[in-house]
Amino acid sequence: MSITVPTTAPATTATSPTVGSLLLAGSAATVAAAVTTALVAAAGEAIGVSTAISGQPIPASGFAVMTAIFSVLGLVVAAGLRRFARRPRTAWIRTSVALTVLSFVPDVLVDASISTKVFLMLTHVVAAAIVIPAVARRLS
Repeated sequence: MSITVPTTAPATTATSPTVGSLLLAGSAATVAAAVTTALVAAAGEAIGVSTAISGQPIPASGFAVMTAIFSVLGLVVAAGLRRFARRPRTAWIRTSVALTVLSFVPDVLVDASISTKVFLMLTHVVAAAIVIPAVARRLS
């Protein structure tokens, strides 16, 4: 006679991604966004879209630097939301989208042509489209 002992699968718990994985994914997205906005700026200049503000053109590298700076600030916000928000992913998406929209204000107010203003806003959207989802995936 044999005895059959039922076995159960080990219980799994859903853990939230670590802050390290958030920063790693966010850093990769920051680099990708910086490179992409620089490429978009270079492509815009190549097809004749001016990046001049008050007569001074913004170099493609300037787009990359500003994208990196503000993306890193966004990572700081995401880390804070991860720690303190009840729903960090929702809070991140709402906050980052709102900040992206607010980032259009200086573009509207600068001394530049309409096409330049729209182009500057486009680069904000390109960067946001890369960084926001990458960070959101790392928030629970």
